[in-house]
Amino acid sequence: MTRLLLFSFLILQLTGCASWLDSDYRDPEVRLVKVEAVKMHLLEQEFVLHVRVDNPNDGRLFIRYLSYTVHLNDLLLVEGEESLWRSVGGHARRTFKIPVRTNLWKQVKPLAKMLKNTELPLRYRLDGELNSGLFFARELHLSRSGEIIPGDLLPE
Repeated sequence: MTRLLLFSFLILQLTGCASWLDSDYRDPEVRLVKVEAVKMHLLEQEFVLHVRVDNPNDGRLFIRYLSYTVHLNDLLLVEGEESLWRSVGGHARRTFKIPVRTNLWKQVKPLAKMLKNTELPLRYRLDGELNSGLFFARELHLSRSGEIIPGDLLPE
């Protein structure tokens, strides 16, 4: 009798979890806010990607993992993956700093050509995958793009 009662209780708990998964969940907004140059050496460059996550849901969003690529025009600047294990509160936003290292030596000529005219806008694109959830994983495929004007990044 005790086993039947315990089994019934577990089944009721699982149906509660299933309704939780089918609730009004909305995907978080993920944006590349800033790329900060840390060290610029000849064969290795270090940057910090500032990635902002907006959680439109009532509950806390647990973020496990982020894989990403960042392109400038059609030039691959950096790709990588980061195990985050952070959380964003309900109806809140949080910015994560992701350190990256790359070697742009092979792209110096095309990059210099793109940056030569400081008035022409450059297209950037962030592609990736964000894995969230504490017990039940959710995958969000990202593709964000925009334009920057190189002259706006230069100090006056």
